[in-house]
Amino acid sequence: MTKKKPNMGQVRIISGQWRSRRLPIHDLEGLRPTTDRVKETLFNWISADLPGARVLDCFTGSGSLGFEALSRYASFAQMFELQASAAKQLKQNLATLKCEHAEVTKGDTLALLKTPPKMPFNIIFIDPPFRQGLAQQCVQLLETHLWLSQDALIYLETETELGPLNIPPTWTALKEKTAGQVTYRLYQSAS
Repeated sequence: MTKKKPNMGQVRIISGQWRSRRLPIHDLEGLRPTTDRVKETLFNWISADLPGARVLDCFTGSGSLGFEALSRYASFAQMFELQASAAKQLKQNLATLKCEHAEVTKGDTLALLKTPPKMPFNIIFIDPPFRQGLAQQCVQLLETHLWLSQDALIYLETETELGPLNIPPTWTALKEKTAGQVTYRLYQSAS
């Protein structure tokens, strides 16, 4: 009996040192890579802040945002991923890119955020699976457990029907756009 291979997709790195590289990703339920159009807008917003930044990708999934940040010279990326097969693929993709300044942690993001980091992060990506109520909890944990550096940038991508979240008063809204069923926002923390 032959073992069935998982369905595979790809994620494309838009710019930077790995420009146009395509990396394999597992086609898993709930995995929704950020579209190239949205990703291009986001990285235009944060391009000046990326070189040398410490990046936290809270719900990594395909790695689309983390790999793009690393390609554009972020100094380090911490990737949290719940699904074992996706976490394994992220590690394989890092090895393919010969990238040694990133770490994949398999586990529940909300549980992982309850322990303060060794060092805070400059850029945080929050792009959770939709319709599971994860975004609001993630925002609160980041703020209360010292994950944010001074003037950290926080990217938040949610389903449009979710509407506005309860954002900490120390966060300033910088940008907001909607693309189809996705609303994405950029905040800056003063904490």
